[in-house]
Amino acid sequence: MIRTSADPNVALLAWRRSSYSSSGDGNDCVEIAAAPGAVHVRDSKDVAGARLALAPRAWACFVAYAAARR
Repeated sequence: MIRTSADPNVALLAWRRSSYSSSGDGNDCVEIAAAPGAVHVRDSKDVAGARLALAPRAWACFVAYAAARR
């Protein structure tokens, strides 16, 4: 399941950025934060903007797909 996250507790999450994401200013990437029951995703250039919340299984499938395409 993918949904837009409106959860106010999202502000308390520990956001992480990929070590592969770097274009000089460091803001051209996607950040993730794992929480019980969901993996949250946001654009590092717009941290207050829309966020996605994915089920852990959906996130794992995406990561496996992306890794196979490298």
